[in-house]
Amino acid sequence: MVLTIDGYNKRLRIDDVNGHLNHALSEVEVLAEKNQAEKVIIKAKREDFSNLLEKGFLCEAVIDRYFLGSDMYFFCKYYQPERRNSTQWTTEDSIVEKVVQLQREVHIEQPSEHYLLRKITTDEVEQLAALYKKVFQIYPTPLHDPQYIKKTLQEGTIYYGYFYDSEIVSAASAEVNGFYKNAELTDCATLVEHRKHGLMKVLLQQLEADLKQQGIYCAYSIARALSFGMNAALHQLGYNYRGRLANNCYIFDKLEDMNVWVKNLSQPSIST
Repeated sequence: MVLTIDGYNKRLRIDDVNGHLNHALSEVEVLAEKNQAEKVIIKAKREDFSNLLEKGFLCEAVIDRYFLGSDMYFFCKYYQPERRNSTQWTTEDSIVEKVVQLQREVHIEQPSEHYLLRKITTDEVEQLAALYKKVFQIYPTPLHDPQYIKKTLQEGTIYYGYFYDSEIVSAASAEVNGFYKNAELTDCATLVEHRKHGLMKVLLQQLEADLKQQGIYCAYSIARALSFGMNAALHQLGYNYRGRLANNCYIFDKLEDMNVWVKNLSQPSIST
């Protein structure tokens, strides 16, 4: 069992179960109580679907082709009623409804020549950490720490950024799972004064190009459900909505619901 004890977000996350599922669930129950977890998340395979329903887990989202071509299901269990109940759910439903009505964008406009796009290296982790500190008061991973970013780079995470007057003003990353051939596009941040230039869409396209070169064709992203702009960008780039994780993590300024978006990078054009 591959398990992450996420004390900051008061949750446990099981990324993979190679042995007997029921045995793993028994261990998880003990760990949840010991760590006072409010939520448990399991990345489950199709064959475990019914078993997890029987054990009181809820299926909240799916990622197509996550496990070397087989779908992955986010199953969740809650240990506090406050963690289960979302006060913004109907508002977020409305946002998704409006987003999916938007036209897909086959051609993405490039920003002006004042913006330089390039891959971020370990030499720029201080700058990148400063960007995340400015954009996010709260974030579910320690991106304010340059050493943490350096560690993720060394482990294979790809970062791209836009530079303006030698300062990183927008960035995003791809966290690659080389074994299962998938990647999460994440850590999307743009300084307020540089938004509305379409920087993030181009960054995500560049990350996708890198992933294709590595033979990674399952791409997904988990976006703040209250962010119309980020959800719209993913939809317009050809990502498909696949569910919502309730009160999933602390981000921006509070505990928030997160929307799951998925894209098959092997498809030659944006799907509808």
